[in-house]
Amino acid sequence: MIRSGQIVAFYLFDIADTVDLTAVPSLLGGPSVAMKFAPKATTPSYIQYEKPPVAFDGETVGVSTVDGFHVRFRLYDYGVVSVSFSRPFTGNWAELAELGQTLIENADLEQRADRLCRDVATKLRRALVGLRDDFLSEDYLVFAVHAIDPPLAGDRLLAESGETIAAMLRGERERLSDQERSTILGHSISYFQRDLVIPTWNAALVYDTEAGSWAALEILEFANSQLLEFRYYDRLLDVQLAAIYEQLRRPRWSHALIGSRYTRAAQQVHSLFIDVNELTDRTENALKFVGDIYAARLFSLIADRLGLQRWKANVQEKLQTLDAIYRFAVERTSMSRGQFLELTVVLILVLELLLVFLGVMR
Repeated sequence: MIRSGQIVAFYLFDIADTVDLTAVPSLLGGPSVAMKFAPKATTPSYIQYEKPPVAFDGETVGVSTVDGFHVRFRLYDYGVVSVSFSRPFTGNWAELAELGQTLIENADLEQRADRLCRDVATKLRRALVGLRDDFLSEDYLVFAVHAIDPPLAGDRLLAESGETIAAMLRGERERLSDQERSTILGHSISYFQRDLVIPTWNAALVYDTEAGSWAALEILEFANSQLLEFRYYDRLLDVQLAAIYEQLRRPRWSHALIGSRYTRAAQQVHSLFIDVNELTDRTENALKFVGDIYAARLFSLIADRLGLQRWKANVQEKLQTLDAIYRFAVERTSMSRGQFLELTVVLILVLELLLVFLGVMR
């Protein structure tokens, strides 16, 4: 039996380029808290956010609960809002799995979270820089189990309830194959004897005390915010690269003559390159795990299960493409200007010869 636990559903939205976190409390007109990273074990005090996200309960914006879930908001300075729905749970593993099947990729809860996020974005409009028209989103479900009867070590829990846990994390009612079950349960991590974290791409199990679960929940939420940001950068670069290719492929004849299309392309590419690099650096450096080996390992495992490195690699490849386009555009601009100057010199010489033949010049 699960004597104490909770279910937490994260809905994250990319709403702006940046958020002025210092302006949030005054715009809310209610209490908010600058979050500090809560590590599992004793670690140096410098293991903290570079710019701590700001969190506040739903009551601050007039929303106490949604379908029995407590509502909490968290704002990251790189433009991400996380809407968290949580509620306590007691019961057996089968009941928890059945409840999870109704919550994984729940369209109704996602729509409710989207509306709440838009309401908050409207309220905080003056603190948002580069507000989006379309909010890119991510969702993630966490089963946090704090106490079971009888108490079990993490490996023993896997031995006794691993099949149910694997199906629960996949949101499946049918029994999974041995191969799939091994794939899910094989990616887990423990710090003490009686704790366990098993992350997958859209859900995770956290078996720990309530206080011990905070670090895992915070890292799961933070990793999903990073995933969301790199998804946005990847989509932005796709759109911008397509526009730049079109601009270079179909120039006006006057632009081709003096190379202005390459000049504009170089300026556009260089500006985009700097902007995306600045934003990605801010996202990646938002939280440092130096000095906390467990937190670093946990984040690495979660990032691997979310495919975060693949999204980062996609963005880096497109940034390299931008750099190559910039170099090409600069080179072509120089060549076009050189050709234009040569043509100008030739025209001047031809004009002088005509003036000589016409007797205007001697």
